[in-house]
Amino acid sequence: MNALWYYAIGFVVIWTLAFIFKDRLKIEMEGPIILRKTTRMRDSIDSIAQKSPRLWRWIMNGGIVVAVFLMGFILYTLVSSLETVATTPQVSIVLPGVEVPGSPIYLPFGYGLIGLITVIVVHEFGHGILARVEKVKIKSLGVGLLAILPIAFVEPDDEEINKLGSLSKLRIFAAGSIFNMMLAAAAIAIYFIMAMFLLPYALPAAGLEIMSVVPGSPADGILQQGMVIENINGYPVTDRNSFVKVIQGLKVGDQVTIGTDQGTYSITSSANPNSTNSAYIGIKSQEKHVVSNDLSNILGGSIPWALVYLAELFMWIGVLNFGIGLFNLLPLKPFDGGLIFEEIIGNWTSERVTRACTYIISIFSLSLILINLGYGFLAAIF
Repeated sequence: MNALWYYAIGFVVIWTLAFIFKDRLKIEMEGPIILRKTTRMRDSIDSIAQKSPRLWRWIMNGGIVVAVFLMGFILYTLVSSLETVATTPQVSIVLPGVEVPGSPIYLPFGYGLIGLITVIVVHEFGHGILARVEKVKIKSLGVGLLAILPIAFVEPDDEEINKLGSLSKLRIFAAGSIFNMMLAAAAIAIYFIMAMFLLPYALPAAGLEIMSVVPGSPADGILQQGMVIENINGYPVTDRNSFVKVIQGLKVGDQVTIGTDQGTYSITSSANPNSTNSAYIGIKSQEKHVVSNDLSNILGGSIPWALVYLAELFMWIGVLNFGIGLFNLLPLKPFDGGLIFEEIIGNWTSERVTRACTYIISIFSLSLILINLGYGFLAAIF
């Protein structure tokens, strides 16, 4: 079944149950958003914040610098991408388990859902912890859904935040994305340790397994999900690196002979929707691993596979926390980057000028996003 059907069925079931039990469970339904507010986790956030408030302040003093640098970096990247936006858009929508037109990334459903939950929870807890460090009351926190996608929130007292000094505000505003960056760094470090030292010994790669075939691509109707690619044009494919090396040597229009565990197939490569200068066959794949004989004799043939799934999970947690945390630092209100920009500008200019500058940079940032999304989507369609 197409993943979109799961989203549709889940939407109907969850929203129906939320409507039925909204009074009993104190659920709020506002437009496309379902919220359930609580105060249960406030003590936990307060405990974390008060263990070492001075350390948190020092960490976030550095975090402000990092956030401002990354704000400039993402803005510069999007502006620079205007030269190549027709072939390589820098912004794309990712939806777990769904092939989104124009997106170069396919996000597996399970990994994507868990990864998005870590992004949201860590981001909001970051804001909450720094709010309590700065003695700001947390009115409520909770979980909910935006249509069918999970959300979490921490609601500090805005009036108390407005009374804070500029540095304290900046710490709170930057905390969410900086916490995402810290989790991303830890997750990617764990992934590389596993990928470099554990997996090659426990589960050596033995080809590339096709996870999905892009509709309308050269491979559509020829290759199928579950096939294991063993060679391309006679060159052995044992892992992702060997696959990328062979693909990079292809040209648009080349006849490509692909040997799999289910037979040999011929495909004519086309232009990549995201880069018209590179060849494209239209598959999403991952390495096919086999359990090493030494480990199989000790643990059997099933248990070691948990390492692959765990490494893949850490990889997606790292990628999603970095990507979404960076995106949230765009100088666009109500993103964190927009709040940081407004606070910094407000220290140097009048309220009217600050408001005007924030409005202009927000419109500019939003335009860059829409241009990238639009070109990516139209390129994939046409």
